[in-house]
Amino acid sequence: MGGLHVEGTTRRREQVRAHVVRRMLAAALLVVALAGCGDVHRRYDARESRLLVPMLLEALAFPTVGGNVEAHRAQQEWLVRAARELGFDSRPAGPVTEIELPGPPGAPVLGLVVHGDVTAVDERSWSSPPFSPVVKDGEIFGRGAADDKGPMVQALLAMKVLAEAGPPRTHTVRLLVGSDEESTSTDMGIYLASHSAPDYSLVLDSAFPVVAGEKAWNSLEVTTTLGVRSNDKPYHVSHLAAGVAASIVPDRAECTLSWIDGSPDWDRLTDELRVRRLPPGTRFELQAGGDQLHVVVHGRSAHAGVNIEGGRNALVALAGLLEGELPEGGAADLLAFAKMAGVDLSGTGLDITDSDPMWGRYDVNVATILPADGGGATLTINLRRIPGRTGPQLRQHLEGIVAAFNARHGAMLVPGGFYDDEPFSVNPESKLVRRLLAAYRRATAEDPPPSISGGGTYAKRLPNAVAFGMWFPGKPYPGHDSDEQVPISDLHRGVHVLLDALVDLACSAPMSDPLRP
Repeated sequence: MGGLHVEGTTRRREQVRAHVVRRMLAAALLVVALAGCGDVHRRYDARESRLLVPMLLEALAFPTVGGNVEAHRAQQEWLVRAARELGFDSRPAGPVTEIELPGPPGAPVLGLVVHGDVTAVDERSWSSPPFSPVVKDGEIFGRGAADDKGPMVQALLAMKVLAEAGPPRTHTVRLLVGSDEESTSTDMGIYLASHSAPDYSLVLDSAFPVVAGEKAWNSLEVTTTLGVRSNDKPYHVSHLAAGVAASIVPDRAECTLSWIDGSPDWDRLTDELRVRRLPPGTRFELQAGGDQLHVVVHGRSAHAGVNIEGGRNALVALAGLLEGELPEGGAADLLAFAKMAGVDLSGTGLDITDSDPMWGRYDVNVATILPADGGGATLTINLRRIPGRTGPQLRQHLEGIVAAFNARHGAMLVPGGFYDDEPFSVNPESKLVRRLLAAYRRATAEDPPPSISGGGTYAKRLPNAVAFGMWFPGKPYPGHDSDEQVPISDLHRGVHVLLDALVDLACSAPMSDPLRP
């Protein structure tokens, strides 16, 4: 027994000594790597910074909305060509494009993850065409400038700088560019079915300094016909539409009324509507022509998960404007439900008062009214859910809200929706998060805490992944906005932050269990 004890003690000492040696070597590698930070920053400012604006303008010209197959194909060809001109290995990998800066043979892989698709756009709300990008007053305007083509180009240039002026790499750096993050979000799952994930990844699709939690993306849909149950009005609703996508605060909502019999006389209604007050930041116009009256409300679009408070909801404003002026039926029911749900941005109108000290409250966007399959129309409400309730529990709650509404109004709203997503979080004390916070401090001399985001990213789809930039705190996020724009100075500043992180992570000893302390 004594011999076994001595042998076990000796083995433990050897293990401790080996652990100390590994830590010393890792610390030495990190010191050497960080000593090279000045070289990469100087190289970027002198050389690659000149490429940022022209490359981003080229990328923004591809209208890569969901379903535009030709635009996606053309952008992928451009991306592969641009990456190879920068000296990288690049290849299509199904719905994902891989761009690689190799490290030593067998080196672990550090992933940089972005998406090249963009969300839907209503060109009527833009001051310039969204896919004809322009530079004005030091900013780049175009759909995707912030979300997420700006970070795509920033990552490419940061990798180029690292290749030319960085310390010796201990990791392969692999940029993954997805293609349907803004629509079906199946691309990363398809990719991982036949490709290995990076050992750890930075998802460049959110906010600095680092995102510790992402709320769940859920939606309630209610569908009904636009038929009339009873009508004491001389007109009926012939058209009702609002918004373009669930993740965008709607900046346009419209309703067309058609006169039923005889000569139309819209004066009473238009006089009544013109004295009604709309919420701040929204306005409406009335267009009477013959037997039709067009009512159009304008608001301001915004990202429903990241900057919902910056939006001005045209659909909720339309619902308030037309309250009591429509015949009983499906159109009036949809607008009444929209008004109820939109009483605030946190779900109070849907009897959701959940709150958490770290996560805050829900973000609730009364988003669209669009034609439904088989006729009728569907109202979609996007909810960014915090921990507490599960998706099935939220579904049960909301279906109860719909049932109670139907009983009160004699309505026939049919509920549906999406509840499969769950909140995602990382330990703010984990090794990867702490090193990213340190990189942000070194690059900016600022020390903000990790953030919680209402916007979901690929960090949910990949192992050992965390969202890291590229938007700076303290500024409203412009992704999904009309006239989406990014200051060129912030784009350059973001590259410098990313370079600090890459010099640390890609040029020092590999991490084990990166999302643990």
